[in-house]
Amino acid sequence: MINRVIEEIFIDVCEPSDNAQVIYTARQMAADIGFDETQQFLIATAVSELATNIIRYASKGIVILRLVSKMSNTGDIQGIEVTAKDNGAGISDIDKAMQEHFSTGNSLGLGLPSVKRIMDEFFIQSSPEKGTVVIAKRWGQ
Repeated sequence: MINRVIEEIFIDVCEPSDNAQVIYTARQMAADIGFDETQQFLIATAVSELATNIIRYASKGIVILRLVSKMSNTGDIQGIEVTAKDNGAGISDIDKAMQEHFSTGNSLGLGLPSVKRIMDEFFIQSSPEKGTVVIAKRWGQ
């Protein structure tokens, strides 16, 4: 299956106001391709979590929002892809980080597991002192 990028926006993330820009842009992109308000909110929640993690754990990074499409048996399906990248300390144990209520940052520990639940596709790669990359996609109907 070949994915096609329709549009992409790069947002540098290093302070809380950048998170607001990421949320606004993600909601707008989701609305543009027909996600209803509930879906827009869920996508914005996932994107916000990823941006917040960059600020909290790596100080700075980038969020890339892409409108993408793919062919299916019923035609072209559009979706939103989120890539969050940083060069921070990395996640020492991804399996633990993906467990509900596990946190190294005095939070509820629901973030990454929630992103995985909200989105249709989820990929994470991290290594100590090299940073973290998360790619998540949500497809329309």
